Amino acid sequence: MIFSKSLKETHGPGAERDLELILALLAEVPCRVDADQIRPLTGDGSDRRFYRVAGDCPCVAVFPARAHPRAMAEARSCYTIACHLADLGVPVPRVLGHDRQNRIILFEDVGDVHLHSLAVARQSFSEVQPFYLQAIDGLLKLQVEGVKGFDSRCCWDTPSYDMDLMLQRESGYFLQAFCREYLGRFVDEHGLNQEFVQLARRAARERPDFLLHRDFQSRNLMVHEGKVRIIDFQGARLGPLAYDLASLLIDPYASLSSKEQRVVFDYYVEQAVRLVPDFDPDQFRRGYTFLALQRNLQILGAFAFLSQQKGKIFFEKYIMPAASSLDERLHDVADRFPRLTELVGDICGDLHEAAPYTKLNESLSD
Repeated sequence: MIFSKSLKETHGPGAERDLELILALLAEVPCRVDADQIRPLTGDGSDRRFYRVAGDCPCVAVFPARAHPRAMAEARSCYTIACHLADLGVPVPRVLGHDRQNRIILFEDVGDVHLHSLAVARQSFSEVQPFYLQAIDGLLKLQVEGVKGFDSRCCWDTPSYDMDLMLQRESGYFLQAFCREYLGRFVDEHGLNQEFVQLARRAARERPDFLLHRDFQSRNLMVHEGKVRIIDFQGARLGPLAYDLASLLIDPYASLSSKEQRVVFDYYVEQAVRLVPDFDPDQFRRGYTFLALQRNLQILGAFAFLSQQKGKIFFEKYIMPAASSLDERLHDVADRFPRLTELVGDICGDLHEAAPYTKLNESLSD
């Protein structure tokens, strides 16, 4: 069987085997598709492989990452969680086929329009506000309905969002990937770690008995036929409500203004009061502050790692907005986290000074 040169160039010698597996799975659906109707897609930070299938059976085939030691566990979680959420009416793509042995999933094709692209192109927030409110409706469905009958044993990574995860994979990630490796900064780690523990303790006080997406941001929200659909949910686990909301509102891709964030935040609270028993808006607002800080630390660690270690330079241009967001957020709690506040302020100053040279180098390379 002969496949297009572009597939080999994009995904290497394994692409032919991928195509054979896709065609075999489509035959089981059953659906007949020609090989030239299958094209590779690129993922953002993921090492999984994606292919779009056109024709009579529009869908997206998702393969486990080749080099990931726990790729099959991740793919198993993806399938199990996708079926669970779809059964509960959460707006996720439907599973159309599944190769259990190779852990390939055929998902309903929900297009290629991210909420991010609409948010960036907006002339005013009113153009995208309906989609953000739809996203909130879908998020609450996932968080509140999705936890019903959810078996945390299906989580491939960790079963819950807890202090260990915060300290290792968020504040620790910020310190290692962003400060040490990306910026080459040597900092007062003992003092910072004391503040990170304090932050994690406060964030961990929020109710952890909801379903957490953990990467609920504008590039994981597709707008298809006027409806918002949620993707990249395979990292779902138990956790607090406010984390996913913070992920959406402080999302550096979309750069929502404070006023725009308040509109969406207030809508979330209005709906949560109606949907969540014993929901306390004041307590939620207080907890949001600390969970947003945790998320902001995670974002900077991830963007630094992906751009420097993975060579995905797409993420680098969002480091400055993410750092500025963290700087602004820390001003309200500077008395509780003075070392972190000072460090982030210094980093933002350095990044601002470096920005003109970075832009010049980018224009020259173009």
